[in-house]
Amino acid sequence: MVLSLKQWWNVFPFLFLGLLGVAVFVVFPLIKGIYMSFFEYNVLLPKESTFVGLDNYIRAIHDEKVFLALRNTLLYSIITVPGQWVFGIFIATLINAKFIKHKVFFRTVYYIPVITSWVVVSFLFKYLFADGKYGLINFLLYEKLHLLSHPISWLQNEWTAMIVIWTLGIWKGIGWVMVIYLAALQSIPRHFYEAAEIDGAKAGEVFRYITLPLLKPTTIFVIINLIIGSFNVFIQVLLITNGGPLGRTEVLLSYMYKQAFSFFDFGYASAISVLMGIMIFLITWGQQKTIGKEKIEF
Repeated sequence: MVLSLKQWWNVFPFLFLGLLGVAVFVVFPLIKGIYMSFFEYNVLLPKESTFVGLDNYIRAIHDEKVFLALRNTLLYSIITVPGQWVFGIFIATLINAKFIKHKVFFRTVYYIPVITSWVVVSFLFKYLFADGKYGLINFLLYEKLHLLSHPISWLQNEWTAMIVIWTLGIWKGIGWVMVIYLAALQSIPRHFYEAAEIDGAKAGEVFRYITLPLLKPTTIFVIINLIIGSFNVFIQVLLITNGGPLGRTEVLLSYMYKQAFSFFDFGYASAISVLMGIMIFLITWGQQKTIGKEKIEF
């Protein structure tokens, strides 16, 4: 017991700054957010805030816009997670192939979107999919390739605007998935492939029966992180559509942001954030129960 306390005392100075940062920037905001959710919170004069109990939660449960934002958030996750995974593992496998040269160049090109600011790429996509025939996408599809009978108003329609947001999410995340899988592919012992080559296995069979099973731990890691990341969709919605048209592309974070910083309804925004936190916790807990504890065999 004494030895254990002495060890903790020796280590504590190295942990102090980290623990302090977690307390200030994670634990305190979390507790404060839960506290605010029970009030009609006045951010300028906190002492004048009115306690409303569960009213903010009841309001959120009956708010159709919350369910619309939840639907859009879930759709974003359902579309972008498989999209990023499929394209990411395909490109990683292709770059890892023996016949591909200049591998560093291709890794760099595909990883650039990952390190590019969300603000920059959001404005880029906003102008690429601009309305009218002079938006670049409309110009190519309508003027050059003649695939459209008339230009599409991408950002003025609910579902075409969602397609733009989904496309950006997939495009920006492919590079991260690719890098993770490249590292995993390069760690697979070559003798598996040599044995398959001797047995006359085709490329598709090698990928299905050797590569994918050996990448199972990596796949679990990638999928869980992509799902968690998909619930953070915010900046692209705010900058590309700002929730429009008529709030039809709002996601949970953008709706919560507007409630707090446009309408200054911080209590209601906090209640939405708490409900969102509970939902993410349940999803993460469910993943741990199913995927996270699954026995991995090679």
